[in-house]
Amino acid sequence: MDIVSISMPEVLLERIDTFVDTHGYSGRSEVVREGTRTLLEEFHGQHIEGQKHICTVTATFEYCQPTIQQRLSNVRREYDSLVSESSHTHAGSRCCVELFILEGQIDAISEFVNAVRAVPDIWTVNYSLTPLGEAPLDKHIQRT
Repeated sequence: MDIVSISMPEVLLERIDTFVDTHGYSGRSEVVREGTRTLLEEFHGQHIEGQKHICTVTATFEYCQPTIQQRLSNVRREYDSLVSESSHTHAGSRCCVELFILEGQIDAISEFVNAVRAVPDIWTVNYSLTPLGEAPLDKHIQRT
């Protein structure tokens, strides 16, 4: 197995260490490997050839961060044909929430979600996929 060096904020590393202890993992590497596998397989099994999906994407980040807001606006513009709606609101005293509603093919939706995840200093990115139209009876649709 190859050895890889990665950089991450100390607070994230502390959370990984706590996760290792709480859930009985053998170490940080096992958690990172499982997380990576999960991320890479995230859209696997939800792909229905040629079928459109709607998707809600929610991103949270620290309140009053114009650089993050500008980068999210750039992502929205880049995927303008995919984004049906977007909204910005505040939650609590220190959290901004950006909500996107998408409609399109799974590959484009996946690219959008990954582009949002790539914005530095985003706290969380969550999504929910719903296929549009009728799915073939012999295909199982996995939902998140």
